[in-house]
Amino acid sequence: MTEVIGCVLAGGLARRMGGGDKGLIRLGGRLVLDHLLDRLKPQVSQIILNANGEPARFEAYGLPVVPDSVEGFAGPLAGVLAGLEWARANTGAGWVATAATDTPFFPTDFVARMQAAIETEGADMACAASNGRRHPVFGLWPVRLADDLRHALVDDDIHKVDIWTARHKLVAVEFACDPHDPFFNVNRPEDVEEAERIAADIAA
Repeated sequence: MTEVIGCVLAGGLARRMGGGDKGLIRLGGRLVLDHLLDRLKPQVSQIILNANGEPARFEAYGLPVVPDSVEGFAGPLAGVLAGLEWARANTGAGWVATAATDTPFFPTDFVARMQAAIETEGADMACAASNGRRHPVFGLWPVRLADDLRHALVDDDIHKVDIWTARHKLVAVEFACDPHDPFFNVNRPEDVEEAERIAADIAA
């Protein structure tokens, strides 16, 4: 399998957190995004941030900030598309791994397990699953399907990840939730306290 680019999806509206960037919430003295990047960086050749609005808020990271290329906050598929199109224009990478910005306990073997599942199953793409549910925004996507995804978003008005992936062969990769769900996300103010508890358990 060819080079993999990491794309952190940070373009959400964060309504349940009162607006703003969920990745910039403090957790254990650092930002949630810092925790995620520590886990994602060793797995990919480079990382981009998919984020709308003023890119300067991420300036300290020194990473490319790529906005949605489809207008109107079209959801996570627009972020996947932004990652695929950026990778195609700027690299020779064949794949993009996406992760939500608010998941500080992201799996350290995510890309390797996604690659293995795609190769074993002869699939077009892979997404993560845990605790009996799929996490469609955590996926490994082929750059060759960038035009297909743009057509689905713009021409077919498809915005749900599951509807687009149903057009292709998708394999779901199950991750264990013991001792914690690696896809736990800081989505609401009350989630910060739980994230602090999990972080303390990991550090112990």
